[in-house]
Amino acid sequence: MRWRGHGRPDPSDVHEHLAFLHAATVRIGGDLELTQVMTSLCETAVPRVADLAAAYLYEVVLTDGDPPESPGAPSDGVLRKVACHSAPARPDGRGGAPAAHALVGKVAVSELTGPFAASVTSGQLVVWPDPGPDGTDSGSGDATGPGRAGSGGYDDVGCLLPAAAPGSLIVVPLRAGRHLLGFAVLLRSAGRPGFDETDVLTATLMADQAALGAHKALLYQREARVADALQRSMLPKHPPRLPGVEIAYRYLPGNPAAQVGGDWFDAVPLPGSRVALIVGDVMGHGVHSAATMGQLRTAVRTLAALDPPPDQVLRHLDQLFEETVGQAGEQFLATCVYCVYDPVARRCAIANAGHVPPVFAYADGRTELVPVPAGVPLGVGNVAFETIEVPAPDGTLIALCTDGLVETRGLDITEGLDALRESLTKVSDPPDDLCENVLRALRTGEREDDVALLIARFDGIPSAGVANWIMRPHAQAARHARGLIASTLSGWGLEDQIDAASLLATELVTNAIRYTTRPITMRLLRTETLLCEVTDDDPHLPVLREPGDDDESGRGIYLVDKLSSRWGASHTAAGKAVWFELAL
Repeated sequence: MRWRGHGRPDPSDVHEHLAFLHAATVRIGGDLELTQVMTSLCETAVPRVADLAAAYLYEVVLTDGDPPESPGAPSDGVLRKVACHSAPARPDGRGGAPAAHALVGKVAVSELTGPFAASVTSGQLVVWPDPGPDGTDSGSGDATGPGRAGSGGYDDVGCLLPAAAPGSLIVVPLRAGRHLLGFAVLLRSAGRPGFDETDVLTATLMADQAALGAHKALLYQREARVADALQRSMLPKHPPRLPGVEIAYRYLPGNPAAQVGGDWFDAVPLPGSRVALIVGDVMGHGVHSAATMGQLRTAVRTLAALDPPPDQVLRHLDQLFEETVGQAGEQFLATCVYCVYDPVARRCAIANAGHVPPVFAYADGRTELVPVPAGVPLGVGNVAFETIEVPAPDGTLIALCTDGLVETRGLDITEGLDALRESLTKVSDPPDDLCENVLRALRTGEREDDVALLIARFDGIPSAGVANWIMRPHAQAARHARGLIASTLSGWGLEDQIDAASLLATELVTNAIRYTTRPITMRLLRTETLLCEVTDDDPHLPVLREPGDDDESGRGIYLVDKLSSRWGASHTAAGKAVWFELAL
């Protein structure tokens, strides 16, 4: 390192310079936003190193493309100014530097001249005019070697500085590994000594730190975009339209610097016009959290189709989470709340795995936290979860959310839940409007975490559209079932459905009485479809297969599959339920 003057440098000057470099390195490399990294470079360089500093990046870098490889630059490349900072003139009007707007905001590589062209095309630092051996302008108009440019004239720098001529400048490539992101321009006014080798070394160190910070910011932002796209692609776009319940949900990303998290939600239709409402949160941020969230959401939908109780869903999720994430060496935990609403019984069955508790808001204006046991997060392993059942009268709202909504800096989760309850008092509003009201009420500060919110109103299915019977398993049960179906559908004005419903119900009842010794139940449910459900105490689920010409059995479920709009079977606490639907 060369210092101005003669003899050894003053130790205090050395320490002060090292302290400046350390502070500059910390500031320049301390951000994950690309423009802010370049802004920090320019502001740190002025006025210590230069009177004006600017950073130019290739447009392909700013549009998430691949930067050119160093050395050299594509002849068709375009550079854009992303940051600039200049020192003000002294009180006497002297000194200072051209204003930031004096620098061209955008330039094609093919239009560059002088030191800019030399630096961009070679990928090397260039000083203009060339400092002599003693640190002063050599006066030579010719390049003297790598890193040097001739003194030339104003035309040499006019491609970027058409409004004012500098006294001296340094053009430093912003290079991260083999990638050339752009270059930085450090300019001194005519009244200030030119750059010496100490200045060149300082500029190089600062530019290298800025290039590394910019490259890190680019990778971070690219991963954030991938994670955001991945998460949004796996979240449901529109809530399902189901009888007896109205559903709305929202997802909001948090602070962009934190990347998206693993928040997720879902609403899964279940047999008997029931619905499973789920909200979960994978701890952490980024692609891994979003991918893990996708695995959990897929697993929940698969498990929901089997229709086990909520605590069993969480138990299976916990096992899956531990096996897949744990074996991969990831240190993730996840929380989840799983709620099943039955619009006929007007009850909710809920289990919780360490998640924010649900909130109920009743038609009379009361609100409460549902007293479901908190449980532990998924991934802990070898734990039991508990299902509770609570009444859900018509007009009741349920709100499920992630902690990003109710827990922020300066607001603990208890205060957040109180605010959530207060924002749900207008229970007559549509759930979609309520989602907006809640977000406006609780999104008052800067939030680091993302937010998932699901609100559903329970309206139930009118009892006039429900019919239930209990039948003993005897030979006349199928004929009795046909008579009940015919009379009920006639009363509902659905005479055109009697034949199909009677035929398929006969098959279900016949199968049920063949394998059970206890009473069976049959239920008809009229909503936008006609549902018939038969339950018995035999745990073996029917298997669909195409019967052969000589088979004496196996045609019942085959007929149900061919003639119904959809059908299914699931285990119950006492046996199984088999059902079919007919379109109305």
